Amino acid sequence: MKKIAFIFPGQGSQTTGMGLDLYNNFASAKKVYETADKVLGKSVSKICFEGPDELLKQTINAQSAILTTSIAALEALKEASEGKIEATMTAGHSLGEYGALYLSGVMNLETTLSAIQKRADLMDEATKLKKGAMSAVLGLDADKISECLKEVQSLGVAQIANYNDPTQTVITGEEAAILKANEIIKEAGARKVVPLAVSGGFHSELMKSATEGFEEFVKTLDLNDAKIPVVTNVDAKITQNKEDFRAKMPKQISSSVYWVQTIQLMLNEGVDTFIELGNGKVLAGLNRKICPAEVKTYNVFDAQSLNDTVNGILNLV
Repeated sequence: MKKIAFIFPGQGSQTTGMGLDLYNNFASAKKVYETADKVLGKSVSKICFEGPDELLKQTINAQSAILTTSIAALEALKEASEGKIEATMTAGHSLGEYGALYLSGVMNLETTLSAIQKRADLMDEATKLKKGAMSAVLGLDADKISECLKEVQSLGVAQIANYNDPTQTVITGEEAAILKANEIIKEAGARKVVPLAVSGGFHSELMKSATEGFEEFVKTLDLNDAKIPVVTNVDAKITQNKEDFRAKMPKQISSSVYWVQTIQLMLNEGVDTFIELGNGKVLAGLNRKICPAEVKTYNVFDAQSLNDTVNGILNLV
């Protein structure tokens, strides 16, 4: 038997039209979109299917749209495989962690959708308090990047947002500090430094107000222990206790995403197959840099990719 991990992408994976094919072909996926529209009081489905891009990429829309599409992909996979493909572990990149929390039964669908919208709203508010920036650094060791960031602390907050793969690390913080850090990191030997088109310094101390607001919000949520182990972003550790999730969910907003470490832990636990549920192939791309060549990552984002995944995995079992 394959040991399979289900993984869920984060912000930046969105494209207009995402999920429409799943909506049209799978009743379970359609139901997820209908629930999102109802629970969130806005047409998440229309934003996903029709955009426009400017509307879709706004944090307040992108997070709920990406998560809804990922959960629709998950439910379509369950439907198409008749429950024969199951996860032994799960994780999600940043907001994608909420897909993992839903899969593992920590929250039901309505609670998951409400939580991600509250998270998005608070993060959007936090971006208006102080100007933040983010950059992707390619081809420089994360430890060297950390050393470079120490040199700009006098200019403001500067920290690592995402450990994405061994060759790609994202930095985040106050605009002046990140602009200077970009220069220092290039001088230190980075192959490329790419400023990201984001509205704020996500996964940094600039999100403190969002973290505090979300901490109050999660106190009110009905959470369960995880039925499937979740590897959490903030520490790349296996988590199953509901109170641990309650503590980690707010912290995740301003903490680094330890994605490389998350995937490495799953590999150490014997995972040999991944399924990325949601739009695009961002995490599959990262996995190619993290995992040994024999480890396969499948994708589910439309009817064809779903069919390929089901056939590929069930034929291998």
